Amino acid sequence: MASKWNGIERRKSLRTAAESLVASLSPEAMTAQPVEALVHELIVHKIELEMQNEELRNTHAALEEALERYRDLYEFAPVAYLTVTPEGLISDINRIGTELLGVSSHTAINRRFATFVAPEDRGLWNRQVVNLMECAKGEQHAFDLMLTRADGTVFRAHLDCLCRKMRNTPPILRVAVTDNGNMNPAQEK
Repeated sequence: MASKWNGIERRKSLRTAAESLVASLSPEAMTAQPVEALVHELIVHKIELEMQNEELRNTHAALEEALERYRDLYEFAPVAYLTVTPEGLISDINRIGTELLGVSSHTAINRRFATFVAPEDRGLWNRQVVNLMECAKGEQHAFDLMLTRADGTVFRAHLDCLCRKMRNTPPILRVAVTDNGNMNPAQEK
């Protein structure tokens, strides 16, 4: 497990590294004039800042790479993934999710997920959302619902839900949806 970042210790190590880089330019501590000591401090500080900037660039590049890997995993997952707000709105949906529901992501975003729930299961969905939003962080729930695609096709879906509570934001519901089979309207519950 990674240790917690310690700014003071990191600053000391950067300072030591910077001083070693300018050791040949350093005036002797006892014989240095105030101006020479100040120039030395400025050079050391400049090198520290350049080292910090390089670290930030490397961290930024690593974060961008991680984000791209996450996007690929999310978008090309073999199941539908979506995020639902406490108000029941879809705030994010992957490619398989849009295919499963028969809508574009532009149409699905900010639309109530309940509009895709078959009328006979909307009460169950609404109760589940309330219960899930109140659950402890990281608690997973699974249940089946009848969903309706944009073209009216009804199918049984299995939902795996996880409530996430981020710092200073309302909780969100992560939902993985798998199709358990189409039903024609005559076969509905």
